[in-house]
Amino acid sequence: MSVEFLVASAIGALTAAGIYLTLRGRTFPVVLGIAMLSYAINAFLFSMGRLVVDQPPIYDPEAAGYTDPLPQALVLTAIVISFGMSALVVVLALRAYLESGSDHVDAEPKDQAMPRDGRHKGEGDAR
Repeated sequence: MSVEFLVASAIGALTAAGIYLTLRGRTFPVVLGIAMLSYAINAFLFSMGRLVVDQPPIYDPEAAGYTDPLPQALVLTAIVISFGMSALVVVLALRAYLESGSDHVDAEPKDQAMPRDGRHKGEGDAR
């Protein structure tokens, strides 16, 4: 089994788990799903530069080969950006929880939720 197959399988598993968790109804799995998707994208970007072992990242005419440093620089930038995005999503999820009292993604506040008969509490009782 080659390293490329293992990396491709890991990227596929991370992407599948990330999409599954992002489509959940609660905010914590959504945050985890977004983090897993960012890890999958980082691994994909890293693998785009070809997986080379024991080669220097700087071109040297005397060396037998070299590793392309551009994907490594892109992944480093993507890690910083994904960390910032994860922090923003966690703050937004916490704020939504504190405002609505529920961690459901599509939640309405409990006192404003529409009852099954379509009328709010106290509406239509004054007759």
